[in-house]
Amino acid sequence: MSKHYLKTLFSPTSIAVFGANNTEDSVGQVVFKNLLEGGYKGKLYPINPQFDKVLEQPCYKNLKTLAQPVDLAIITTPASAVASIIEDCGEHDVKMAVIISAGFSETGLQGAKLEKKVVDLAKKYGIHFIGPNCLGFMRTEINLNATFFKSKAKSGNLALVSQSGALCAAVLDWAVPNDVGFSTVVSMGTSADLDFGEVLDFLVSDPKTQGILLYVEGIHHSRSFMSSLRAAARIKPVLVIKSGRHQATARAAMSHSGALIGEDEAFDAALQRAGVVRVSNFGQLFSAAKTLASRYKAKGNRLAIVTNGGGPGVMATDRAADLRVPLAQLSQSTLDELNKTLPATWSHANPIDIISDAGQERYQQAVSICLKDPNVDAVLVILTPQAMSHPLEAAQAMVQIAEQSSKPILACWMGGTQIAECRRLFVQSRIPEFRTPEAAVEAFYYLSAYHSNQQLLLQTPASMGYVEAPDIEGARMIIESVLAERRKILTEMESKALLGAFRIPIVNTATAHTVNEAIVLAASMGFPVALKINSPDITHKSDVGGVKLNLQNASEVREAFREIMESVKESAPDARVYGVTVGKMSDKVHGRELYVGVFRDPVFGPVISLGMGGTMVEVIADKAVSLPPLNRYLAKSMISKTRVAKLLEPFRKMPAANVEAVEAVLLHVSEMVCELPWLQEMDINPLIVDENGAVAVDARIVVNYYTAGADRYAHMAIYPYPTHLVEKWELPDGTDVTIRPIRPEDADMEKDFVKNLSEESKYFRFMQNLHELTPIMVVRFTQIDYDRELALIAVIQRDEGDLQVGVARYSTNPDGETCEFALVVSDQWQGHGFAHKLMTSLMNAARMKGLKIIQGEVLSNNHNMLKLMHKLGFVCILDEEDRTVTLVSRNL
Repeated sequence: MSKHYLKTLFSPTSIAVFGANNTEDSVGQVVFKNLLEGGYKGKLYPINPQFDKVLEQPCYKNLKTLAQPVDLAIITTPASAVASIIEDCGEHDVKMAVIISAGFSETGLQGAKLEKKVVDLAKKYGIHFIGPNCLGFMRTEINLNATFFKSKAKSGNLALVSQSGALCAAVLDWAVPNDVGFSTVVSMGTSADLDFGEVLDFLVSDPKTQGILLYVEGIHHSRSFMSSLRAAARIKPVLVIKSGRHQATARAAMSHSGALIGEDEAFDAALQRAGVVRVSNFGQLFSAAKTLASRYKAKGNRLAIVTNGGGPGVMATDRAADLRVPLAQLSQSTLDELNKTLPATWSHANPIDIISDAGQERYQQAVSICLKDPNVDAVLVILTPQAMSHPLEAAQAMVQIAEQSSKPILACWMGGTQIAECRRLFVQSRIPEFRTPEAAVEAFYYLSAYHSNQQLLLQTPASMGYVEAPDIEGARMIIESVLAERRKILTEMESKALLGAFRIPIVNTATAHTVNEAIVLAASMGFPVALKINSPDITHKSDVGGVKLNLQNASEVREAFREIMESVKESAPDARVYGVTVGKMSDKVHGRELYVGVFRDPVFGPVISLGMGGTMVEVIADKAVSLPPLNRYLAKSMISKTRVAKLLEPFRKMPAANVEAVEAVLLHVSEMVCELPWLQEMDINPLIVDENGAVAVDARIVVNYYTAGADRYAHMAIYPYPTHLVEKWELPDGTDVTIRPIRPEDADMEKDFVKNLSEESKYFRFMQNLHELTPIMVVRFTQIDYDRELALIAVIQRDEGDLQVGVARYSTNPDGETCEFALVVSDQWQGHGFAHKLMTSLMNAARMKGLKIIQGEVLSNNHNMLKLMHKLGFVCILDEEDRTVTLVSRNL
């Protein structure tokens, strides 16, 4: 693969600053001064027709008078001049820009028109830019400070990407005394061109960045955001703080960033699926930043607390309980060792109170013993300065232990003047330190939450995968007929028919237009029954007296029919009424009422919710949400997050409910939203579940018009596993082969496949000497984003396990129209047609995604591959810069 297209932006060899000037404290002056005095080694050119020199440097009127190549343009002029500058950059082949200038979409209609003009010109000339209305960016590795922030960030391993320049400045100001360093700092502004997705893509491959902090106000492109966030979180911890959590603040954020704000719970669900951690406020972001910048990565969430004061230990325990951080259950051997070394009056439990007279040696012994316990994932060490304690000596002991331990140690040295030197020592040693026990526990929570969210990230559910396939075509016909009648709300019967098409169990229901029909249907079904008004205009039937339950005989059915009709006529006189629906009352004696819903978030698309059902669903507000597609793991995770999960367990004389049946309903609902992009809202309420299974008693579905494009899953933020690309193939000798997209669970098989290749095949594939895939490479090759890349593997099923014999993959380039491919077949299976079949299938898949050109690099001495390329119609040209490589490409 070629270098990342933003490499020129973040590592330019020459920069032109438009609007650079000599006016003290002006934006143009500060930006140019930061670049000039920060140690940047590239070429710097001030551009301003009003000056001959800026800060003693020759100043140029425009790019034409400069007559030198420029990698990056930094624009600090008034907004009115930006469009002409972008045009000037385009005509002089400048491909990257940072527009610091304000006065665009954030100011209203006129600003928005000006911004559109700038964007259109940038697209015309192929220019990518950050901003407008931003602070700029920093790259500490090359001493590049292209901001108007007056201090220089320390070099480190964190990247900060923020839609707020003010927050960037605040974080940078906080970082200096806390000795936190950054690899990259990017202020996004209104993100008129480059957005989070593109910047995150660059940071994923940046070796200097080990952790990422994001401040988000709104998302412009959810698929790009999710794809890039998931790619980053697979390799590096990512922390997100998002403003606009409530309706009023969401409106404020929208006016500030110009981005569409989704419901906050949908944003939470998106972050969980992306494997990242969300913090709620500025203080938590700082605490979490400390842990990310430290030497540790948490591999679990079980915390041991060592303290010389009972009160602080209780405070830490309370906060751990609030955040559901489990305190480690100390093993018997750990307890025995602590008993030998601690005073008899120690707490004999976690938190481990080592008594107020504890000195350096007691701290050292207690913490060392805890770290050896396999039940302990991290240790929080609390010290309160007392007459007998020696804070600095105890801190030095923690530093010595930390250098030999892979488990996190968090320090909370409480107090002020007596422990100032200790704090400096912890900062220098990259041990996260905190002033309060609560802040320390919160920091560990974020560190461990990253680990747990990784399990959600690993889930790559298929869009289909049931023994009995759903009737997708039948469901589409129902929706099309409803929309043809200019309706968007399905009737109860239509809604249940849609559920039935996706194999969701439903209550036996039929329509009665007259009272006599209702009595006949009730008798044939068997009493008791329920009657509900059948009207396309009435959504909440019980609100208009349109529901009668538990009717025991024909007389009650007759009276219920009459009462429903009268009540509806009075409450909704204009509603169209088509009689009633008659349904068999659920006979689930041990039934629990659940709610399963779908709503369409304006940013992230369909979102699935689960909670307690019945008439109190809105009052109780017990709800867990998740982005589709789901699999069993994700469905289980949803259920466990609700209070209703306890209700499904056995209690009193009620047996445990069939949780697997609830999981199955969630999976079928996930399938519905994947395959039915018309679906806007759905309420299954109640879904009654008992020990024998689950059944949908009532449902409400809302649909809307949708025009399908080349991307069958364009309505979703997370692209499902592309089951439609799975195909069967047979070798001439009768061997059955499956060609399918790779999955995360194929990691071991992929690793073995590469390891068993010959040295020549490895070199031809990777163009370097490689013995086996590194853990990061395994993740990169198997946990792929099917929206932007694809890996098709050829698999032969055997009794001892599946055997991978080949793989072909493509990765889409930033232009969205071309892709680069790679191909390799196991040595012992070469010559059987695998390479031709894999490449043909890969090109078909790329064509279906709307890609236009597939291209790659082949070593010139890889004669078999070049022969295949010619056979497949590729154009093969020697690379003039490196004749050991042949460039191959083909129109799709």
